[in-house]
Amino acid sequence: MEAEAPDLPVEVICYIMRFLSLSDRKEASLVNRAWYAASLDRSLQKDVIYNLQASSTFLESLRDLGWRQSLYMALSNLDGAPISKMVIQSIVLHLAAHLENLSLRGSYITEASFVTLITACHNLRGLDISGCNCLFMSGTLLSKDESKVRMAEALVNLKELNLSNLRYLSDLTFDRLTDCTPNLRKLSLASCHITFGFDPYHGANTSNSTAVLSLRNILRFINRRAATLKILNLSRTTITSEAVLSVVQVAGLCLEGLELQHCKGITDEAVSAICACQPGLATLDLTGCAELTGKSVLAIASSLRCLECLSLGRIRHITDSVLKDLPTIRTLQALDISECYQVSGCDLVKGLASPKAASKLVRLNFSCCTMVNDSCLFSMAKILGRNLRELDLTSCLYISDISVHAIANHLRGLTVLRLGWCKKITDWGLLGLIKANDDSQPHNKGDDEPEFSRSFGNMGFFAPPKLWDEKLQVITESDIETSKEKEQASLSALTHLKDLSLTACTKLTDTSIMKEIRFDELRTLSLSMVREITDESIVSIATHCRSLEQLSLSHCGQLTDQGLIGAVSHLKRLTHLDISCCDKITIHLFPCRKVESDLVLVDVTPPVSAPRMLEVLLKECKWLESLDVSMCGGLTIADIEGLQLLHPTLTDVHARCLGEADLPPTLGTETGQELKGERER
Repeated sequence: MEAEAPDLPVEVICYIMRFLSLSDRKEASLVNRAWYAASLDRSLQKDVIYNLQASSTFLESLRDLGWRQSLYMALSNLDGAPISKMVIQSIVLHLAAHLENLSLRGSYITEASFVTLITACHNLRGLDISGCNCLFMSGTLLSKDESKVRMAEALVNLKELNLSNLRYLSDLTFDRLTDCTPNLRKLSLASCHITFGFDPYHGANTSNSTAVLSLRNILRFINRRAATLKILNLSRTTITSEAVLSVVQVAGLCLEGLELQHCKGITDEAVSAICACQPGLATLDLTGCAELTGKSVLAIASSLRCLECLSLGRIRHITDSVLKDLPTIRTLQALDISECYQVSGCDLVKGLASPKAASKLVRLNFSCCTMVNDSCLFSMAKILGRNLRELDLTSCLYISDISVHAIANHLRGLTVLRLGWCKKITDWGLLGLIKANDDSQPHNKGDDEPEFSRSFGNMGFFAPPKLWDEKLQVITESDIETSKEKEQASLSALTHLKDLSLTACTKLTDTSIMKEIRFDELRTLSLSMVREITDESIVSIATHCRSLEQLSLSHCGQLTDQGLIGAVSHLKRLTHLDISCCDKITIHLFPCRKVESDLVLVDVTPPVSAPRMLEVLLKECKWLESLDVSMCGGLTIADIEGLQLLHPTLTDVHARCLGEADLPPTLGTETGQELKGERER
């Protein structure tokens, strides 16, 4: 008789779980009591965020979470209702002692409840109250000395404070709150209404306005905390170049991160001042600063030698030539140049290939750079090799199968690959095969003149030979011609992929999808608007990608109930499913029968003989949180409400424009009312 395996000590199980992803740990915790106990270890809770709503259904859960010593919690739907007060009291009793990060984003929490909750959390390191306008509307927050003293004791170790999207934040409430945070390291004031153009105090030595938040008062705060403040976010404000200059010139301020997204008043002179005054910046985000030009990029490349992450998206005046010197920044790991329409990537490739290049890019975003072509991608792939982890080529319209071949051959370390709207990509690219002249069967060896070779010549993808120096390891046209004679790797060679987007790659069919999308670690997959795929592809994906958590199949018109039934039985970890605009999804699980006038009763027990797509979805995908069935003509609101009635974790449902059917009475849930209102509109 075979002996039973000995039980492992909890410490050993904890050590094993450290090598698992969050979803894997969640599944492993269900093995037995020992594995469940090990999953509650404090060291394993650092990357776990508990999202809770203020409702009676979560009151019992809060007591259980206290045993987990949760570190990060996000609360929503808090207001002045009695149930919200009960939730807060339960958190204070069971969770507050362990919380290190708390998010109240967008809540309608009252001042009294806020003070009660925060003063009980003595270990907070991060606090997010962005969008909590009710807290600041009256201007009396922390006006009592007793409350302020208790708040200061609780927030003495706070490192990160998010005050974004607060329309009523004023100098007075800002001072009261920040006076309680002496060790603040990161401050976000994104989208706040800040006055930069004038002094509301007319030179007086005061800052007690209850109506405005002024630059002058923010500068006073920065002067007081210059020694500890390292990261500042002023995105989506009306900040001017003069204001930026006054901020970065504060004595003793040594910023590590600065975010100025969509600050349209920023000029090249302001960026030059940032580079001169804050040379230690590791992160700089200038996304959407439309007035900037190549001068800013040159200043960054020459001055910020410790830069790790640079975002230049949506700066349309940036040209290709100014990117050449960026690879000389030894520490640069992430580069975002999305929606820079004058960038082709050729000069960036030259910079990466030059002897002076020192950076090892890990993340690269070329999204919507419509001038990027196969020649650039072929060269870049060979230069970056296995260092690159994330690559976004969304809407790079001119890349084709050649780029896919290059990615599969050289970028084997990729975990994120986005090829959405790259409509030239075909099955041949994913399969790693060369297309023949006569459109015959795929083959790996080059013929006399493969079709993609002719298309390359016609579209002028290659720069003149003198611009592509072999000594700099940049790929030439002859290199690509030689590569045609070799076997190409297929997409399945990217064994570490966790996020893959093939949205609107309309030339893809079951031929490549069934064979190549087989990734054990894949978490997110988008095949929206890939209209040629059928049920066979979806079943194959579900069979070979069982770690999928998010799946988007919108506008895939050939998918049917049978395919989804076969797929969801394998997708045990699915949390987000989008099957909107799939017209052949037609099953009515919950039959309706009329009673008085327009009232409809819903029988939530399906008949045994009925087709059961929604029933299988309910049974197999127990972690499902989000479902989009908009414009699925065969479904009704009654079906969806019945599904939610039996599926309490399904909190986010999009069901616009469903087929005409009798609407059942409101089920007493907010979601049911929302669906009814959507139907009436």
